[in-house]
Amino acid sequence: MSTLAEITQTDLKSISCDASVKEAATRMRDEKISSLLVEKNHDLVGIITDTDVVRRAVAEGKDLTRMSVQTIMTSPIATIESMRTIQDAHDMMGDLGVRHLGVTDKGKLSGVVSARDLLVYFKRVSEPKISQD
Repeated sequence: MSTLAEITQTDLKSISCDASVKEAATRMRDEKISSLLVEKNHDLVGIITDTDVVRRAVAEGKDLTRMSVQTIMTSPIATIESMRTIQDAHDMMGDLGVRHLGVTDKGKLSGVVSARDLLVYFKRVSEPKISQD
């Protein structure tokens, strides 16, 4: 069975906890990603996702230029070991109600896996292939 190490995004993108929510949203849009790890004094302290921006800032009518990432980030980051199966990550996301998991290698964060990464994987391995008529 395939492990998370095979599909994990290892190019970690981060933002300062003091950055504005607008800055985070702009970076996610420009880099075509759905999350950023949040750093404080060179330590990872959380994760901000596109869902956090929508639910905790936009829907509340907050000023995105004045609100800091730290106020809406999710902390701590839910993590899973890289040698666990992709199905384990799927189950964990469902159980926790999250769309992103930090992936660790021997306890150290080495990447992030998203629900989209899982969808791409399951689409690739599913049988039979869906055809258009």
